[in-house]
Amino acid sequence: MSPLVMLTVLIAALLHASWNFLIKQEQDKHISMTAVVLGHVPFGLAAFIFSPLPQIESLPYVVIGALLHTGYQLFLLYSYRIGDLSQVYPLARGVAPLVVTGVSVAFLGVTLGRMAMVSIVIICTGIMSLVLVRRSNGLRNHRAAILSIVTGGFIAAYSLMDGMGARVAETSLGFYGSLSLLNTLFFTSVMHLIRPGVVKDVFCNHHRLAVAGGGASFSAYALVIWAFTIAPIPMVTALRETSIVFALLLGVIVLKERLDLVKVVATLATIVGAGLMRFNF
Repeated sequence: MSPLVMLTVLIAALLHASWNFLIKQEQDKHISMTAVVLGHVPFGLAAFIFSPLPQIESLPYVVIGALLHTGYQLFLLYSYRIGDLSQVYPLARGVAPLVVTGVSVAFLGVTLGRMAMVSIVIICTGIMSLVLVRRSNGLRNHRAAILSIVTGGFIAAYSLMDGMGARVAETSLGFYGSLSLLNTLFFTSVMHLIRPGVVKDVFCNHHRLAVAGGGASFSAYALVIWAFTIAPIPMVTALRETSIVFALLLGVIVLKERLDLVKVVATLATIVGAGLMRFNF
């Protein structure tokens, strides 16, 4: 992986953690997530000014990717309603490299060396130990852990789908612009059913959150999709998950979430595993 791609993915990691922090900080998670998703719209439309339209062959990837992003956003929303940022975010992001690697080996012809397998074991150890994390009140939070793992499955699925789709589309920005607009349509439709009035509330009262959160979210993943077209998807996915460092710091320092030894060890293990993984493809 070239230094430019590495720097780009690390910037995306910081942006990922930042918009997750904004969502967790808001009291009403339905409003904050809806604001972030709606905030994609101006950036998605602007993408067509600076990028050509994706190839028609990429349309199935756009549709399936938009559905997967919607599932991810819904599960992340409910994870944040019951869990700490410094638990939910590392666990959700830590699952993704494992699934991406497994699918890549089983179906995409990727061969792993011994050190790569060691890195996977390290990440697994970190993820499983996060199930033991306690909430701020000292109680265990297994529900948040389960929801976070499912969220990680969605991250892995859309990462693979989007990486392959952007290559077929022959334009990473045009591909993600199309996907983000369709994702917004899907997500706001679901929100209209489960929380009527939320979309209107965001339009009327939460412009700043939409612009800040939506801009960070769109920019972060646009950079990642570009990296997917340059470097192997598992490598980019693993490096992107260093965002858990930023999420842990934001959760503990700004949100005053509980910091215990389990969180520290689990997060460090996931970081080390992700770091080792990117040298093994």
